[in-house]
Amino acid sequence: MAAIHPFQSSHLLYRAVETPQDNDFFLAIQQDPFGYANSNFSISRPQNAKNASDYQKYVADETMLGVVFCMLEDPSKTVGVLHFDALKPNHAQHNHSTIAIDVLPDFQGKGYGSEAIEWALRWGFEVRGLHRLNISVFGYNPGAKKLYGRLGFVVEGCRREFVWFRGKWYDDFSLGMLRMEWEER
Repeated sequence: MAAIHPFQSSHLLYRAVETPQDNDFFLAIQQDPFGYANSNFSISRPQNAKNASDYQKYVADETMLGVVFCMLEDPSKTVGVLHFDALKPNHAQHNHSTIAIDVLPDFQGKGYGSEAIEWALRWGFEVRGLHRLNISVFGYNPGAKKLYGRLGFVVEGCRREFVWFRGKWYDDFSLGMLRMEWEER
């Protein structure tokens, strides 16, 4: 049986965040107004190099796992970023994390986000030995909610009318997956 490379999937290579090589990529992620609105509920405003640098430092240094993912066939084509939130030392016994993912607009809708999340699930459950993984989605992003459901996440909660976006209130959904659910897929 051939060994599975721990930092690649069918089309993607996962690697550590590099500074300054990834500076332009993180700036592009932060300056995508639609991706920014889908990934956090901070007030939408133009992002600058300092905002991108802060996010890059967070992903590189303050997460349980922080990777950028690139095309396997051409690693110079960076597709997106994925990270697991770190547990506080006095919460480590709970053995869970939250996944966050951002994909550059040119690579969206092509299955790369799904592939990266599948890789992340394997890493979280097999490598890190987590018991559960969480992911969140806002009500104005129904495509992501559908994707997460298709990948096996279950809606566990809803903060009703939690996010104000473009003149309307939207729900904030929390989805989760247990290791045994992942193993049963």
